[in-house]
Amino acid sequence: MRTYEDTLRQLDESPLSSFHFKTVVTSGMGFFTDAYDLFVIGVVSTILKSVWHISTLDISLLSSTALLSAALGAIIFGRIADRFGRKFVYGYELLVLAAGAIASAFAPGVIWLLFFRFVLGLGIGGDYPVSATLMSEYSNRYDRGKLITLVFSTQALGLIIGPLLTVLLLSSGVDQNLTWRILLGVGAIPALATFWLRRQIAESPRFALAHGNTKEAEQAVQLVVKGKQDGVKCDRIHKQITDGSIEKINPAIKVVADGDGVNIQPGHILSARELFTTRHLLIWLIGAAGTWFLLDFAYYGTTVSTPLVIKLFSPQTTLLQNMLYTLLIFVVAALPGYIVAALTIDRLGRKRIQWTGFAMMAISYGLLFLFPALTQIAWTFLLLYSLSYFFTEFGPNVTTFVLPAEIFPVEARTTAHGIAAATGKIGAFLGAFLFPLLLSNAAFKLPGAMGIAALVALAGFALTFVLPEPDHKSLETIQKEGEQEDQQADVKAG
Repeated sequence: MRTYEDTLRQLDESPLSSFHFKTVVTSGMGFFTDAYDLFVIGVVSTILKSVWHISTLDISLLSSTALLSAALGAIIFGRIADRFGRKFVYGYELLVLAAGAIASAFAPGVIWLLFFRFVLGLGIGGDYPVSATLMSEYSNRYDRGKLITLVFSTQALGLIIGPLLTVLLLSSGVDQNLTWRILLGVGAIPALATFWLRRQIAESPRFALAHGNTKEAEQAVQLVVKGKQDGVKCDRIHKQITDGSIEKINPAIKVVADGDGVNIQPGHILSARELFTTRHLLIWLIGAAGTWFLLDFAYYGTTVSTPLVIKLFSPQTTLLQNMLYTLLIFVVAALPGYIVAALTIDRLGRKRIQWTGFAMMAISYGLLFLFPALTQIAWTFLLLYSLSYFFTEFGPNVTTFVLPAEIFPVEARTTAHGIAAATGKIGAFLGAFLFPLLLSNAAFKLPGAMGIAALVALAGFALTFVLPEPDHKSLETIQKEGEQEDQQADVKAG
């Protein structure tokens, strides 16, 4: 008789299938949209500075508002997905995003644009915990890091399309006042195009089993392993619930026999509070949320401000030249970083990549701070700035997204991921808000801003040590190891 653990093992050992890659595309299109909408505002702010004559404070607010609301969206959508299901909420965050993008394109002034960007950010934040968790819970344990990374790596296309579209519009003679509206409105197109695909995706089998929905789990597992397991069917789960193995995903699940046969009553659902009262979960949450905060402070601060940064080291550049420089940095440095991360994360491990990335970011930023003359020479500045981008993508920008989708228990996974993502977006808000102000401050300018980014990256390197390494482990094994650590700590304390 096959047991529930056999079913989990079937998911963990199943080879890559077309379902996995379809899920990557369905989830990844959202992150392409997220990156485009978040980072195109840097380009738009540069245009609005000459069109609307907005102040430095306005630029800071425009660059950061969507990031602040994304923190709220991550927590709201993350908790809903743990309470009612990943499928219950999946796709609706894109409608919120699309509404904000379309409304932003028709904004009559700065105040309205800030409000519409806030709405857009709610949808962006909601995308993080649900997409990451769905991909994690469907993946096998050998390719899980790669698959989650591929979802997140579609950000690279979003980074590139914004400057590229700007170059095409400006070189075609399109009026700047129309250009920025087109740039903001275009963000709604991929979101709306992906909505239907997301509504068709099946519920995560791990979530379904944790809540006693065995038939839903059967259907989900069949989608993953259909045709890949020598004809073995997964529709036997409901026949095996009496052996007690199904309770291993959630010990509080109760198997109840009645006149109609055997039924399952969902068990205890981990509350958000227990993430803060269970020793290993709290430590991991601090590590996941803290490293994401530090990464996003430096990453979004520098990335959203890239047009301003380029203007500082090369004041004579036109807007078109500025966009070409920005595009060059993203294509040459950021995109390869994502690709290398996807190819190596399941071989090198999450923590090793994160350590390396933070360390190289600190070195790159630190050199620009310690030797200010490097910021005045185009090729040296672009080399070090691009190096920091490569190791950001081949490093903590990927791993801070991957780790929370793996290390927390199924009944609180999107909640924990949402908290980590929200903390990261608060860091992103602070970075995007403060960097334009630092760059315009005579006491800091470009070298001072790089120095602060270096210190933040160094702190991220240190905090990485508190996180577990989930590479090649099943999601259930990761939890058992965390519980064993708590037991060992209790024995030592007692």
